[in-house]
Amino acid sequence: MKDEMRSEYDFSKGVRGKHAKDMLAGYTMTVHEKDGSVTVTEIAPKEGTVILEPDLRKYFPDSESVNRALRCLIPIISGAKKPKTSKA
Repeated sequence: MKDEMRSEYDFSKGVRGKHAKDMLAGYTMTVHEKDGSVTVTEIAPKEGTVILEPDLRKYFPDSESVNRALRCLIPIISGAKKPKTSKA
């Protein structure tokens, strides 16, 4: 395949997947047809998608960091919910 990238294009400061996380949060797609009609489609997030607030994203930049933190909380949450048994 021939490389057709022009020399004047500069992607040296580009970020791969820059908008990927935002797209998972859901978005609206608007298509303007040649006949003047407009089609608006709401694209919902995939099932199971969890959206983090902006202030948390610096601490949890990816799924791995979120899952690691939640796994640390499971024993704490599980321990708190277990009913205490009475000792005889």
